[in-house]
Amino acid sequence: MKSSVYKCLLFFASILIFSGCATYGSQKVGPTPIEQVKAEIPEEQLIDVGILVFESKELTPEDAKDEGTNADIRKSETHFMPYHLKNTLHQSGHWGAIQVIPAETNSVDLLVKGKILESNGEKLILEVDVVDATGKRWFKKKYGVKTSESYYSGNQAGEKDAYQDLYNTIANDMAKYKIRLTAAEIETIRTVSKLKFAQEFAPDAFGDYLTKDKKGRLSVNRLPADNDPMMDRLLKIREREYMYVDTLNQQYEGFYNEMWPPYETWRKLNLTEREAIKKIKQEALTKQLLGALLVAGAIVAGSQNADMARIVAPAMVLVGGQVFISGWNISKEAEMHSAAIEELSESFGDEMQPVIMEFEGQQYELTGTAEEQFKRWRELLRQIYFAETGFEPTPPPEEQDMDQDQKP
Repeated sequence: MKSSVYKCLLFFASILIFSGCATYGSQKVGPTPIEQVKAEIPEEQLIDVGILVFESKELTPEDAKDEGTNADIRKSETHFMPYHLKNTLHQSGHWGAIQVIPAETNSVDLLVKGKILESNGEKLILEVDVVDATGKRWFKKKYGVKTSESYYSGNQAGEKDAYQDLYNTIANDMAKYKIRLTAAEIETIRTVSKLKFAQEFAPDAFGDYLTKDKKGRLSVNRLPADNDPMMDRLLKIREREYMYVDTLNQQYEGFYNEMWPPYETWRKLNLTEREAIKKIKQEALTKQLLGALLVAGAIVAGSQNADMARIVAPAMVLVGGQVFISGWNISKEAEMHSAAIEELSESFGDEMQPVIMEFEGQQYELTGTAEEQFKRWRELLRQIYFAETGFEPTPPPEEQDMDQDQKP
């Protein structure tokens, strides 16, 4: 009887201690200075980088509470974090143009995808996937960093973040891979990105310029002639896409700068609150276990000595019950701390302002989300190109499927 009671208590304790713990197999990041380029890189050896707006699983209220954040903050982080990574890559000096993009595009040499696995001011875990235009994956890794109060000292927007060691590690890993590439390999990446863009707009004309191997990697099959008028026109269209992305990044920069003060304060406060909550929960756990032990002791005493049970057991059960109540009250106090933190997210948002783009004297207004604006601008560029060249546009694959379904 006594043995089974204490086994149950140990099981109960283990559940309380280990519940809510999540591991992602991430690389733990320590103090990491950024590795800057040692000599100026020739322009033809620069690789343009597109950082896709980060992903995150949809947080339920329960998930957000367990993690120590809320859905509004997480949505804002998916725009804030890629922009800070952009700033960090700029500091390294290894790259050409670096832009945050709302959707995948064939116009970049190197695409960086990020997914937020956990973020709450105390800890950040990111999954980062880096793939070049040929389809070759440079790496896909998970990075994790845990902060303390000292991490929030001396930070500055665009330069140093509480998670800066993690951003520096990502930038260093990207630079290490790039440094190993030969000049010919870099030229191939740049050429493939141009030809992929040309294939998208004019598949009939450029469809056989690239070949794909069994692994899905692209290589150059042939090149357009020097001063090819069609290719020159497509490169001008590509520059217009870059212009929109530049305009979009001005909005991202404004959002980043506006978000910095409240986000920095929230993270620091959240760290302090989470440490307080941990202390409270540890007290609660200790008192709950003590209460359970006292109750169990009363049960054991009753089973072994009837006279002792009549005298001691009621008192022990009473004391144990009181300790239980105290423990649960402390847990309620922890919930109040979490509720107070959520109020700090109200000013966060990611609404995009309408954008006016001009192309050869014609103005176009783009509205909606960043992804919707980007998609609309690319559609307009396609229409402009087809109108000028006389080529019949090839519908996207999903539209081709719809046309087939509608045929009798």
